[in-house]
Amino acid sequence: MIVRWWITTLQLTELFVSSLVHLVYGFYIFSSAVAGDLSQALSDCFYKNSVEVSLKSEDSKENLTSTKDLPPIVLVHGIFGFGKGRLGGLSYFAGAEKKDDRVLVPDLGSLTSVYDRARELFYYLKGGQVDYGEEHSKACGHSQFGRIYEQGHYPEWDEHHPIHFVGHSAGAQVVRVLQQMLADKAFKCYENTCENWVLSVTALSGAFNGTTRTYFDGMNPEDGKSLRHVSLLQLCRIGVIIYDWFDIPWLKNYYNFGFDHFNISFRKIGIWGLIDCLLGNAGPFASGDWILPDLTLQGSIKLNNLLHTFPSTYYFSYATKRTNKVMGITVPSGILGIHPLLFIRILQMSLWRHPPDVPPPYKGYRDEDWWDNDGALNTISMTHPRFPVEHPSQLVVKDSDCQPFLPGIWYYKIVEGDHILFIVNRERAGVQFDLIYDSIFERCRKHAFRNNPTMPNHII
Repeated sequence: MIVRWWITTLQLTELFVSSLVHLVYGFYIFSSAVAGDLSQALSDCFYKNSVEVSLKSEDSKENLTSTKDLPPIVLVHGIFGFGKGRLGGLSYFAGAEKKDDRVLVPDLGSLTSVYDRARELFYYLKGGQVDYGEEHSKACGHSQFGRIYEQGHYPEWDEHHPIHFVGHSAGAQVVRVLQQMLADKAFKCYENTCENWVLSVTALSGAFNGTTRTYFDGMNPEDGKSLRHVSLLQLCRIGVIIYDWFDIPWLKNYYNFGFDHFNISFRKIGIWGLIDCLLGNAGPFASGDWILPDLTLQGSIKLNNLLHTFPSTYYFSYATKRTNKVMGITVPSGILGIHPLLFIRILQMSLWRHPPDVPPPYKGYRDEDWWDNDGALNTISMTHPRFPVEHPSQLVVKDSDCQPFLPGIWYYKIVEGDHILFIVNRERAGVQFDLIYDSIFERCRKHAFRNNPTMPNHII
């Protein structure tokens, strides 16, 4: 009887956790894709149809004898995302990693701040124990040290062995923060880091300038930090705290929000610690050290104040849009082709009005600039870093628009699609999936080696 009760309890717990994860994904990007749920047959379908990318180089190199000589391409997931090995082996990038022999898919905190994720990404590649920094850790109320990587996934990484990064959504901003940390030599015991450790940055629906969706989901537009008392994000906050407090190992291996360094397990804080977290007195949501404040317009502008575009790095961005103008009014571009979970959000974001009693986030702000969107991010936010200072950029309509492809410029292309078009479910994107990823990987391989900068020697 006791065994039966225990089994039933575990089943109910798993059902609750799975429902929570799916619900949270639904708030943002891809719950129904995950609810398609870990089908190995689907994964096989992903991989079977993968198209091999040509490894040709713009200038042939005699010493390029094997793929081991090529810089790796690192795919960085976005909010609520996951890396290799999570969710039963489901691929966040829908199997795109199978298109090249030198691709890495790190598993970073899905809800942790952009800062914390950038630190985790560094140690994932170099190896060692994640060090979040003494000052930051004390300010945010979490442990200074986190996960240990006994062996880095690319320990030789340096200026002479740089890396291509491809980031989806918030993952693109994570890469920018990491590059700035490298330029600032922000990692203890690594005095030789510099911005040239990053060879190229490619963004898929990159969250460079924030999103108005954060306000619909519960962030206060007054400060871009606090949560409204009744909102979807409050439900998310409560669910995540309870999930981490139960700290069930096999469930955390299945999916992890990334807050282990906050030590909110019942083993460490007990029932009173849980109550303290739920009341908003402790934990990541109390300190603001989580991803949503970074995705508000205010939070993104604060981040962008510290980030540069470097003259020796190649930048390319794909900005997605699922809206059209009809008689001067911005509306969703049809129903077919838009994920059902995103349709309402696309409509809401296309009607966004900044509260008249709240100061605008930047000088020259206009609501209409932010109406085009993909259901999660505003299109204006995805093209290139714009606020508070606009970085060098060029719109790409045809591939010839960026020939030759120069470093130090954000080349960007507008793609008709919602925010989850190129992740999780490959079949939704159809032919576009291969066209986009093939062009990304081919571009990386054409610039496998850094040439001398052709741009003026300045940093934006």
